[in-house]
Amino acid sequence: MLVLALVLALVVAAVWAAAVRRPDTATGAQGPRHTAVEVSPGHCGRGWSRPEPGVQVFDLHNTSDAAAEVYLEDPGSGAVYGEVEGIGPGTTRPLTVRLGRGAYAFKCVPEDADAVTGPTVRLARGASGPAAAPVTAHDLIPPAIAYQQWVGGGLGEAVRLAVRLRDAVDRGDLGAARTAWLPAHLQYERLGAAYGAFGDADGRINGTDAGLPGGVHDPSFAGFHRIEYGLWHGASAGTLRSPAAALADALTHLRDTWAQARMDPAQLGLRAHEILENTVQFELTGRTDYGSGSNLATARANLDGTREVLSRLRPVLAGRYPGLPDLDTALTRAQHTLDGLHRGDAWTPPDRLSRTQRERVDAELGDLVERLASVATLTDPRRTA
Repeated sequence: MLVLALVLALVVAAVWAAAVRRPDTATGAQGPRHTAVEVSPGHCGRGWSRPEPGVQVFDLHNTSDAAAEVYLEDPGSGAVYGEVEGIGPGTTRPLTVRLGRGAYAFKCVPEDADAVTGPTVRLARGASGPAAAPVTAHDLIPPAIAYQQWVGGGLGEAVRLAVRLRDAVDRGDLGAARTAWLPAHLQYERLGAAYGAFGDADGRINGTDAGLPGGVHDPSFAGFHRIEYGLWHGASAGTLRSPAAALADALTHLRDTWAQARMDPAQLGLRAHEILENTVQFELTGRTDYGSGSNLATARANLDGTREVLSRLRPVLAGRYPGLPDLDTALTRAQHTLDGLHRGDAWTPPDRLSRTQRERVDAELGDLVERLASVATLTDPRRTA
């Protein structure tokens, strides 16, 4: 068996060697040109000998004994045209890009080793696809610090509003409590990109009954949604005093300890995407409605939260993301649509939207999620050495 395995390994190696030695192959009517390219510290980029403009598929084969990332970049500016992460030893992954006039080189970034840049390939014609300068973890530290400071101020306001809610419950004024509940909840929802740093506190503040054996009656059900369920399902003030006090206490503790928390700068762009991804998944479906019918108000607050993250990331995105003006326009359009579903103190519940309204909200929020995926990709830190 050992001899057979060795023979098979040698055959595979010979086939690969032949693939990288022979000219690039085009599939013609079958699709774009495919080119076999080696990924290794010693031969990064080997196999690309006949560059052609247009859409290309590079079949990146890792011949080393460690996983690696691969970037196709402009060797002069460092702008990245495409990337593939986590190519395991002995595996092949495709990279599809559009090439045009310019200079190109593959950069192989193996785990626990220095990056290696392959030979430069030049094209004299054609229009290339988009490219962006890589973002490093260092680039994201100032935006993360600025955002964390903003969250600290937002938590102070959330505490003030939660105390107002608690006091209304303590007085037995459930009408005032219902009025106070929504502003407090929305203020917390605007802090969406920080949830990962809130840890277990988020469950105590804004958790749902998902996974709880007793559902909405489970003793572990707490926070805004526990109070929401009681306020809109006929609970007495006496049964809500403890949850309201616990909510105010949890927010106060989070506010007081926030200065010692550390947000991961590398996650900031991803969170900008996840805020509205979660909005589409939970708010537009009504899955987090416990009686108030305020999911669209929450969606509107999530838009505000997304804008706050983007305002901190704007210096990083400027010059890297040509779609930033269109993203701003799409955010404003979605804001106006949601604002149009707000009358006085009341918001239209998702299940009462007309078909036209529903399709418009779904389309605009879904479009934003797609656009923000580019923000997450562009702000994913990359090794440059």
